[in-house]
Amino acid sequence: MTTDIHPLAPHVVPFFITPPGETDGLLVFAILFMVAAVLSVGLLYLHLHSIPERMMHQKANKVQFEIVAVLALLALFTHINIFWVAALLLAMITIPDFATPVQSMAESLARMAGRQGDGTPPPAAGPEDPPPAADPSADAKGA
Repeated sequence: MTTDIHPLAPHVVPFFITPPGETDGLLVFAILFMVAAVLSVGLLYLHLHSIPERMMHQKANKVQFEIVAVLALLALFTHINIFWVAALLLAMITIPDFATPVQSMAESLARMAGRQGDGTPPPAAGPEDPPPAADPSADAKGA
């Protein structure tokens, strides 16, 4: 067998042409590049999906945070983008706290009505409280 080059073959070959029996360096580079590109795009996608939740970490409203988290998860698993938009809009606004003033009013009204804040009646009269006075007109009618 001779090592002579065929007369019709080019005498200068580009760098990406691999001789027989050797590792194709360009193929290895392309595989590594594609794996890195797919992982990078996946990480970017997950990072973008977590924007509403990261915005809500700065706020103290736990119920609003849980709603935003559920909407973001629904958007992630169903690929329905309106859930993500709703989560983003909900994370941007601050929902006012209506429950605390209403609870305070309810407790004040309960105290004014003679009940405790939890709805139980006040304790029974103790020994330091005088007994109620008897109605003299009731004794006269009964006799």
